[in-house]
Amino acid sequence: MNENTKVPEGWKRVRLGEKEFFKIVGSGIEYFQGYKNYLSTNSVQYSQITHIEEIISYRNRPSRANMQPKKDRIAFAKMRNSIKVLLINEELEKEYILSTGFAMIETTINPRYVFQYFLSDRFNRQKDLLAEGTTQEAISNDDFERIFITYPIEFHEQQKIAEILETVDRAIEKTDKIIEKYKRIKQGLMQDLLTKGIDENGKIRSEKTHKFKNSPLGKIPEEWEVVRLGEVVDLRLSNVDKKIFDREKKVLLCNYLEVYQNDYVTKKLNFMVGSANNREIEKFKISKGDVIITKDSEEFNDIAKSAYVRDEIDNLVCGYHLALLKVKDNIEGLFLSRILAFPSINIHFQKQANGITRFGITKETIENAFIPLPPLSEQKRIAEILSQIDNTIEKEEAYKQKLERFKKGLMEDLLTGKVRVNKLIKEKEV
Repeated sequence: MNENTKVPEGWKRVRLGEKEFFKIVGSGIEYFQGYKNYLSTNSVQYSQITHIEEIISYRNRPSRANMQPKKDRIAFAKMRNSIKVLLINEELEKEYILSTGFAMIETTINPRYVFQYFLSDRFNRQKDLLAEGTTQEAISNDDFERIFITYPIEFHEQQKIAEILETVDRAIEKTDKIIEKYKRIKQGLMQDLLTKGIDENGKIRSEKTHKFKNSPLGKIPEEWEVVRLGEVVDLRLSNVDKKIFDREKKVLLCNYLEVYQNDYVTKKLNFMVGSANNREIEKFKISKGDVIITKDSEEFNDIAKSAYVRDEIDNLVCGYHLALLKVKDNIEGLFLSRILAFPSINIHFQKQANGITRFGITKETIENAFIPLPPLSEQKRIAEILSQIDNTIEKEEAYKQKLERFKKGLMEDLLTGKVRVNKLIKEKEV
């Protein structure tokens, strides 16, 4: 780290290990009665608590549950490539114990400013460069002498910078809640649409108002059928690997992760370049409206993850570990993709998966799977509804990403003093 880095007038650059500005809190917790929530580093993503690792008592807790949160302390995960930061508030102080995987800091600088600094790329680049270890790379307390913090001397300026960044944080958090709300709505809709369907008047069916019948899949609307998957698709198990051969044609490969991580295959995805011969290209070329599923995986519950091909993508070929489902005229691709993801249908593939270190399903298993088949017009209505809510979720997720990029730029400007907030402070005072 360059110790001679210049800082703006009215700013300081100090080491995280300087006792005048920072106190490194050691491990050890105060005795408490009853129970508290234990947070491991896995419990935190960025600055949000995602889940509680365990409910603990003082005498019955993991050895790592040994960091005491106090209001205005800042905790950050010590591991490399891991941005997990908490500003301790009254609730965290009262109800939680943290893992020793966190470093805990007290500071004479505005804690809200330091919290934002610990979230910054500037801080985490320093942390990652110093992280060492065999089983897990992390920084130690000795490394704090080599990590630098830049900050404005005036407390008001520290506070204003924190306020600006917190405003963006609140917008991101609000967008997150909107996304989660629509995802919950989608789950409820899928449960209704894929079991009860929607009639010609746009109403979700009910056993009180519509006729249902028994089937191998349980009760279904009278208008529906149950068919084997092989009756409605042309199934093709790909053997196109990632190797490139000079004698073959260059193609774009849709690989396992493109399907596993996405509900839709679109032009926006970053496909790798591979090669295939003419027979493979003809057999495994992907077209708009196709459905692709994972046919083997290291985990049995990752089997038959489905994705719908939403765009026509030139020269795209289905890769290894995947099955390409070319839909026939009596089934809508998006409807099929959603049905295959539905738990009561997907469980069939998980139960049939074979393997020890890697699980897989055969062509026969896929073709013999039972699925419900509404009339084509109803399939299209169901697909349209689910597509609309997916589009809404995508727009909100894109907006969230835009806010996150905006905040990164703000952090680079405000936490280095490239952009000063003095004028804003003076305007507020006036």
